[in-house]
Amino acid sequence: MTNGLRNIETSVRTDFHGQMSYGRYLELDRILESQHPRSSPAHHDEMLFIIQHQTSELWLKLVLHELRESRRLLDEDDLGKALKCLARVKAIQRTLTEQWSVLGTLTPREYAQFRDSLGSSSGFQSYQYRAVEFILGNKHRQMLEVFTSEPQAYELLAGLLSEPTLYDAFLRALARAGYSVPADVLHRDVTQPWVFREDLVPVFQQVYESEDTPWGFYEACEDLVDLEDNFQAWRFRHLRTVQRTIGFKTGTGGSSGVDFLKRALDLTFFPELYAVRTEIGAPALPAFAKDHS
Repeated sequence: MTNGLRNIETSVRTDFHGQMSYGRYLELDRILESQHPRSSPAHHDEMLFIIQHQTSELWLKLVLHELRESRRLLDEDDLGKALKCLARVKAIQRTLTEQWSVLGTLTPREYAQFRDSLGSSSGFQSYQYRAVEFILGNKHRQMLEVFTSEPQAYELLAGLLSEPTLYDAFLRALARAGYSVPADVLHRDVTQPWVFREDLVPVFQQVYESEDTPWGFYEACEDLVDLEDNFQAWRFRHLRTVQRTIGFKTGTGGSSGVDFLKRALDLTFFPELYAVRTEIGAPALPAFAKDHS
């Protein structure tokens, strides 16, 4: 029995000359030859640092792929499939957040021994991370200047800067379904970052409180909140990993490091979906109280 387990089944293909194999399909030669430590001699832990960030970039590529498809499906009022894309994004976010625990095994001493090899490179320069922020609403035209030396990155971000966000697509879908989304919201300058709109809060209050709300819209609101919560959890884990590794040193790309990451925690993509929670179920003030408030 033991020998039988060690034998390859006769039906298993073993000759891949001229055939598609696992390695060829995934182009593993290119992927696995793309780790090039810069320290000399190569420091053992630099491989961890490189692979951590390369895998994060692969996941970010898939996040952006799914967010763009979700936006397209919202434009077509295919809410169910759009939410399926968001469910996948949320699963990826959890994986990205947990990955920080791997980098957290890198001690300050170990990182210090190869940190100078990074030169001026920094996660701040991740154009895919910026692309995800752009499609979620945190647009920043000046950020394009960071990528003038990388035409592909610049083109991607310039395109997303001029396109509606995922939130824009959702609000337009709500409007087509009969919700009173203000006209100027529907026709806003999409190159600008999203700013809080108080007049949207009653729209979302209707979505949450009405028994007639189609379940898909209710679920979409909660999915967007999940997405932002996950993003904030990722940011916080990033901050804590950086702090435990380099303390309060400046970043290799010139940022203030931990202080810069702390400020990012104040950013929000869907502020109205948080503001509406204060209003849901709140008792209405009597007329006298309203007159003398």
